[in-house]
Amino acid sequence: MGLSKVNYKGFIWPVIVGVLIWLCTPVRPEGISVVAWHLLALFIATIVGCITQPLPIAGVALIGFTLTVLLGIAPMKEAVVAFGNSTPWTIAMAYLIARGFIKTGLGQRVALLFVRYFGKKSLGLGYALMGIDLVTAPATPSNTARASGIVLPIIDALSNTFHSSPKDGTERKMGSYLLFTEFHVNIITSAMFMTAMAPNIVAVGLAKELGVNITWISWFLAALLPGVILLALVPWLIYKMYPPEIKETPDARQLADSQLAEMGPMKLSEKLMLIIFAVAIILWMISSFIGMDAMTVAFIAVVLMLLTGILTTKDVLNETGAWNVVIWFSILIFLAGELNKLGIIPWFSKTVSHSLSGMSWFVILLALVLIYFYSHYLFASGTAQVTAMFSGFLGVAISAGVPSFLAAMLLSLTAAAYSSTTHYANGPASALFSTGYVKQADWWRMNFILGLLYLVVFVGIGTVWMKVIGLW
Repeated sequence: MGLSKVNYKGFIWPVIVGVLIWLCTPVRPEGISVVAWHLLALFIATIVGCITQPLPIAGVALIGFTLTVLLGIAPMKEAVVAFGNSTPWTIAMAYLIARGFIKTGLGQRVALLFVRYFGKKSLGLGYALMGIDLVTAPATPSNTARASGIVLPIIDALSNTFHSSPKDGTERKMGSYLLFTEFHVNIITSAMFMTAMAPNIVAVGLAKELGVNITWISWFLAALLPGVILLALVPWLIYKMYPPEIKETPDARQLADSQLAEMGPMKLSEKLMLIIFAVAIILWMISSFIGMDAMTVAFIAVVLMLLTGILTTKDVLNETGAWNVVIWFSILIFLAGELNKLGIIPWFSKTVSHSLSGMSWFVILLALVLIYFYSHYLFASGTAQVTAMFSGFLGVAISAGVPSFLAAMLLSLTAAAYSSTTHYANGPASALFSTGYVKQADWWRMNFILGLLYLVVFVGIGTVWMKVIGLW
């Protein structure tokens, strides 16, 4: 067997950045220990490596973890505790839940039912895709699995039916509109539910470390009105900005009917998956009342899937995405937690707070949100940015007098919205853009416009809405 491919050029910037910060140890800010400063150098180098990707992100994280131990910043006995963090395990179990949707065919059946009832016009198909993503979002924290594993096959099937393909230059007939609509619907649904994408759960964990408790139901209530407004507007706006050449879709219902007929009656595995899905949703909704955290609910769902035969042990072991998450999320959360413990994040918060002194707390919050949003052009992972910046920005906001829940929620919603920047912004962006239905120039242009809309709705309407319902 040959050697695995390593992008050695990708190590250049992480090494340069890490070494430069390390060499600045003698002139570090007052009150910051040598160990804390060295950890900062390693952490930033690791984050830069997650962007340049000399290795996949798990490989980069493992290098950072190993160097943290070798350089004496943390003993191995303490460092391995990182893998006991509940957040990565919750996400890993969610990947397995998503696998159950795909394996049983329940995701495809739900999609086809939506197409049957909403697919008479191309605009209706856009809203049908919205419905598919919305229904599956609460129980699929892998927004990549939701977009590419459940919805993308339906987009491909519909596009082929209307002879719309990037292979022969006919993508604008139908496929471009459907694909770009799904991408943005995925962003909105990812913002609406705490369990709809991995960075949300990471943000909740980091917020808790700073004393801000966000439950599943409080997240849902906070995001409800902004989410509903955006779900109503965005498919229509994309239809106007990026209209499909085919406006009427009389064959969509026939396509759905034929595929549903081919699938036959709902199988036992689908019924069981539907029941488990419903149980998970209910438990996540009432978890704060019964003292059961999100990780426990996720484990219950996966165990039920194993006991009912929906998943096999081999399915669990072969779900590499889940175990990839356990490795790199655990390490990055550990490093970020150590930065907070050693005083780097409190120092950063205090420094930025002083630089923004004299401004009203809302102006400070707005400035933080804008910086947080547009800095995502430098990131290829939503979770990496949340891990790197969320705690610091939340700390600055709280120290400036911003209501803590409001600050945490707006930064969390921004972590969904900033996916509307580049074609490499997150998993769904990479997966959907790579199909070729939307050209890069169109992707960036329309994303810039829709990104402004997200900022207005989440910050403007979201702030007022959360005040009206008493969340801050």
